[in-house]
Amino acid sequence: MSRQRTLLLCFLAPFTCAFTQALFLASEYSALNSSVGGRLFRGTPLVLPCVPSNVTHAGNCSQVQTEYLDEGFRTNTPGAYVIPQWETCQATGAQCLLDYTNTLDLTPVTPPRECLLGSIPPYFIDVRSEDDVRAAFYFSKRLQVPLVIKNTGHDYKGRSSAPHSLALWTHNLKNISYEPDFVPEGCSTPSAGVTLGAGVQWQDAYDFAESQNITLVGGSDKTVGAAGGWLQGGGHGMLSNTMGLGVDRALQFKVVTPDGQYRVANACQNQDLFFALRGGGGGTFGVVLESTVLASPRVTLQVVMVTFDSTTDTTITRELWNTMTANALQWAEDGWGGIATTNVAIYINPILGPAEAAKSMNPLIEFGQKLQSNQVEGAQLISTSFESWGTFFNWFAADNVAITGVSLALVSRLIPKANFATAESQAELVEGLLNTTVITPRIIILVTAPSSYPGDNTTSVTEAWRSSLYHVTAVSSWNWNATKEDKKTAYTQASASIDNLRRITPDAAYQNEADVYEPNHEISFWGSNYQQLLEIKNKYDPFHLLDCWNCVGWKPSAPQFSCYL
Repeated sequence: MSRQRTLLLCFLAPFTCAFTQALFLASEYSALNSSVGGRLFRGTPLVLPCVPSNVTHAGNCSQVQTEYLDEGFRTNTPGAYVIPQWETCQATGAQCLLDYTNTLDLTPVTPPRECLLGSIPPYFIDVRSEDDVRAAFYFSKRLQVPLVIKNTGHDYKGRSSAPHSLALWTHNLKNISYEPDFVPEGCSTPSAGVTLGAGVQWQDAYDFAESQNITLVGGSDKTVGAAGGWLQGGGHGMLSNTMGLGVDRALQFKVVTPDGQYRVANACQNQDLFFALRGGGGGTFGVVLESTVLASPRVTLQVVMVTFDSTTDTTITRELWNTMTANALQWAEDGWGGIATTNVAIYINPILGPAEAAKSMNPLIEFGQKLQSNQVEGAQLISTSFESWGTFFNWFAADNVAITGVSLALVSRLIPKANFATAESQAELVEGLLNTTVITPRIIILVTAPSSYPGDNTTSVTEAWRSSLYHVTAVSSWNWNATKEDKKTAYTQASASIDNLRRITPDAAYQNEADVYEPNHEISFWGSNYQQLLEIKNKYDPFHLLDCWNCVGWKPSAPQFSCYL
């Protein structure tokens, strides 16, 4: 039965409409399944095996309970998301979650409570080729079914889930290869390049780089995808100060655009699409199946870490942050990147030797020595070397994992060099950071801006990245039993928290880790590049088959956004 005949029948006989539409869609999904080689499957909540009335997956409940807070488990599960509110419909309360403080308690899914799909796509395609993506675009355009793209679900803004959508699950595209003399198609200049399938995660990529004796610049969490939203949104890491953002190092993309064309985008062909994919955001311009990124020689890292136990002693935190801000400009010039919180500071450097590093970092080293001499509880000072980024990352990632299995509102701000220029501006910044912790105690200062890497003006991220030193994030969380008002309050609190930094900085934030309700988001994410990105969006996706929250050219009234608050 055609869609037109189905709509006519619904008009003439509305009481049979729902049944007729269900039959029609079932036949359409059956045909889609055939066209993708039988790799269409239903989306299900992660916690479904724990529902008392469910007998189909009962044997898996203990695994769900044990690994509910494990990011590896979640990123390998199609219907799971690292931040679980994106499995839910926040507007209606439809969900299927556990209590993250006690995952053995099945109260959240015990009747009369229901286990509902929420924002989890009801269907997924296990993507293995460009033909699978073409079939999905054709299906979406013909039936007006919204599409989302999901690899790991490591998404803070809900862009890889949507109610009543069809998900393109790229997680099994795990190909990795290294070419010392990679030449982008249609170009003539070779560069060392690593090609990453859309399902590759950073731990996989770093392990591969170690085996090839090379360095890849990537994220600080092992389960984040290396070739998808992280890269297309900009991609920052602790090596970015001296070696650039992820988009600075992108050499080529292979992508299926919404017109069904399989395109190669690089500096020599489809240059406008290459520009858009280098910062315009994931899930917007096409479905990237693989990315090739620049590989650098192996680097030895100098590392300095200061840590202490208390997360609430603002006197010590103020002294730590005073030390950091007073030296931030010089440390950036010397090549340092890193990460800090209220009681930890870790800095790494790929260009200095041990003696030079110790001299450069002397203010932080002296601060750590002072903590130890004052017998501050838990005070540690480490000054050491790692033979490669991979060995450092494995050490770092063993104790530093992204919050997983907890619903939260994340906000962020880029902090420009101007805020470090004088003693007065430094004091104002530290005060702003401390005020941020009053509302959201868990803030992270990421020293990951490409402040020593000017770029070539061919990426589409906001220009503010180049003039910034810090990327600061904060979170406000809630549990499974939060009301709609509780969730709204959490978003409001997080935004009010980062307002302490918004007031003293220009509009600039990292799109992948920004406030879901970021004010003036077009400027904050893309600066002067937004209009050009919008033109490219309309060129390659005139029917807006790809649409995601706060993405280029998004339509806020679209039904796939009905679960946002």
